[in-house]
Amino acid sequence: MLQLAEAAFTSRILRANRSETRLFMITTHITPITWEVDHLHVLDQRLLPREERIVHCSTVEAVAELIRTLAVRGAPLIGITAAYGMALAARQARNHGELADFHSLLAATRPTAVNLFWALERCRQRIAREEQADLATLAVSLLAEAREIHREDAAACEAMAQAGVTVFAPGTRVLTHCNTGALATGGIGTALGVIRAAAAAGRLEMVWVDETRPLLQGARLTAWELQQDGLPYRLICDNMAASAIRAKIVDLVIVGADRITRSGDFANKIGTYNLAVLAHAHGIPFYVAAPWSTLDTAMEGGADIPVEERAEEEVCRCGGVAVAPEGAQAWNPSFDVTPGVLVRGFITERGICIPPFS
Repeated sequence: MLQLAEAAFTSRILRANRSETRLFMITTHITPITWEVDHLHVLDQRLLPREERIVHCSTVEAVAELIRTLAVRGAPLIGITAAYGMALAARQARNHGELADFHSLLAATRPTAVNLFWALERCRQRIAREEQADLATLAVSLLAEAREIHREDAAACEAMAQAGVTVFAPGTRVLTHCNTGALATGGIGTALGVIRAAAAAGRLEMVWVDETRPLLQGARLTAWELQQDGLPYRLICDNMAASAIRAKIVDLVIVGADRITRSGDFANKIGTYNLAVLAHAHGIPFYVAAPWSTLDTAMEGGADIPVEERAEEEVCRCGGVAVAPEGAQAWNPSFDVTPGVLVRGFITERGICIPPFS
């Protein structure tokens, strides 16, 4: 069990059982980032599950590189990490102009995850409120802001778990995609946090885990988290999801999101749209779990969402081993956009919400 911090993230949900109300504790000791005195400790997710290596970051450039190369991933965690990066930037900058340049450096790391820009905007507003402060004072202030963003996300995960457990009936078999757990957030997770809550409430029978090509976040990360917590799961290739749904061994689909528009169209890891269409065709409830900070009120619909395209090598190789002929070309969008009309509901810390969003 990975333990980077002594305190575990804990969520409480209440379940009414006839005349009694019971308190369930949902706990995980998986903490992918921690601040230590004057630097950031980051679990390198590129190496999981083979190796649990901690990277010590003392510069904003190191933080930006970890976000860019997916050592840190998951929309909420990207935002949290970037906020800590701004705390390091204030320590490192020689003047306010250089601090603004570091802000731009972090903003350029991942174009799709709106939580990145939301967290950086909070840091920018904090700097603006304290524009007369020296850099040493700003470093302390930005660290406080980053810690608050981290705390808020952990609390949002707990609230999502409380709201989301209501969509589970006893014995539910749920299908999920990519990784939406403690490795992607500041707490117990978004979609995987809801699944943890269902397990604690005695309503979970099985978690079907899409491997999530090309970088296998489901196989490497979600399966690892579920195994750490002793939860029942089975791993499937992405192209097995249709057969699993048709075989009636899937009752529910829950995924995360990297950006949600006002109409309810949302971007998530590539392959999410496939699942939404399948669920709709077979009458399976399809839910999205994400914090309110993932809602981008500046965007009306999915056509406005920028979709990151990554290197062809990620498709042509798997685990460093070539799986395509030398010189093969590939298309590698990291995300797809799912229409909001395919979503039964958005599980947020404010409850289960239905678009359009104001």
